Amino acid sequence: MTNKNEILFARAQKTTPGGVNSPVRAFRSVGGTPRFITRAEGAYFWDAEDQRYIDYIGSWGPAIVGHAHPDVVKAVQEAAARGLSFGAPTEGEVLMAEEICNIVPGVEQIRLVSSGTEATMSALRLARGATKRDKIIKFEGCYHGHADALLVKAGSGLLTFGNPTSAGVPEDFSKHTLVLDYNNSQQLEDVFQSIGDQIACIIVEPVAGNMNLIRATPEFLQTMRRLCTKHGSVLIFDEVMCGFRVGLQGAQALYGIQADLVCMGKVIGGGLPVAAFGGRADLMAHMAPLGGVYQAGTLSGNPVAVAAGMTTLKIIQQPGFYEQLTAQTRKLADGLTAVGQQAGFDFCADAVGGMFGLYFAAQIPDSYAAMMATDKGKFNRFFHLMLDAGVYLAPSAFEAGFVSIAHDDAIIDTTIAAAKQAFSTL
Repeated sequence: MTNKNEILFARAQKTTPGGVNSPVRAFRSVGGTPRFITRAEGAYFWDAEDQRYIDYIGSWGPAIVGHAHPDVVKAVQEAAARGLSFGAPTEGEVLMAEEICNIVPGVEQIRLVSSGTEATMSALRLARGATKRDKIIKFEGCYHGHADALLVKAGSGLLTFGNPTSAGVPEDFSKHTLVLDYNNSQQLEDVFQSIGDQIACIIVEPVAGNMNLIRATPEFLQTMRRLCTKHGSVLIFDEVMCGFRVGLQGAQALYGIQADLVCMGKVIGGGLPVAAFGGRADLMAHMAPLGGVYQAGTLSGNPVAVAAGMTTLKIIQQPGFYEQLTAQTRKLADGLTAVGQQAGFDFCADAVGGMFGLYFAAQIPDSYAAMMATDKGKFNRFFHLMLDAGVYLAPSAFEAGFVSIAHDDAIIDTTIAAAKQAFSTL
């Protein structure tokens, strides 16, 4: 065995379950050996064999300004020189909170945390504490982190509560979680008509990224906004993935629908561990030390991570940033669709802001069931053909892709050319 990626993977499996610290990295879905990354710059990264790849995962979203952006690196270096962590408040936290509250609709106060899972878990606790209700609604195919109450699949009937999807999650944790079909407005109507006064909140990815890229319909989101308002339930938009990705103000601005709480992450850390949840001040007032809903974190608002995030937030507000990002991502999606269909495949792609999805299907899926019906075997073979050509796509048919501002026309054209060759081989 001489391939350095294979050597590292064999070593890693001796000390780390599956050889990775997050499951999708193991390539189990697509097969083969994961690439161990040594460095990254702009739209590229390099593996342990010094093979360069065009990167379309972007650290699963945060690298929106490209890898190792000089301004972000400088901010991190300067912050690190002042100290890595204090366990006490800093001005940087205040500035970041003010920046996010100025940008994101309806967010009057926020609490910084270190991961998307912390953000969604805390938002659920806040919703339950504020409403004094236990039951929550989530949707099949939406991923909101690995908190116990959210690792739940659909029950056997409309009003059957969910079953755990992970070992180690007691049924008692999931018995209050109702899992409905994404983009099914009538199910929402039926559930609220039956038990609306028991529902603490709805949590939803308004633009889903973990069953590949799937957009919510305006009617779907409008229905949940109306029902939550009517029944006193809290509407939580999980924008950990799509926030600052589909547009500067996220999905709320895209759809013209305001949530009660918004969970954010990825982009706001600029590649370092920062996430947040926030919303109306009267809801956030339930958080300790003001109220009875407890949440804490030693590294919350870490000064080095906040420096990376704040610098990224400044860059993405530059004039024309999102117009260019959206145009490049659309060019990629349309180009891939064209060469796939020209090769005779049931294939299509979609893009929203700087996110995109690839589907071996005749039309863009609108639900988890539709995504499950796509040809995952073809995707797996396509993935490896693209990888061999130096294009790194998400190693799963169920993950969205990400474009950065560093993906210029030449990079997009190279990708489409590689895809044309891959389709001809496939």
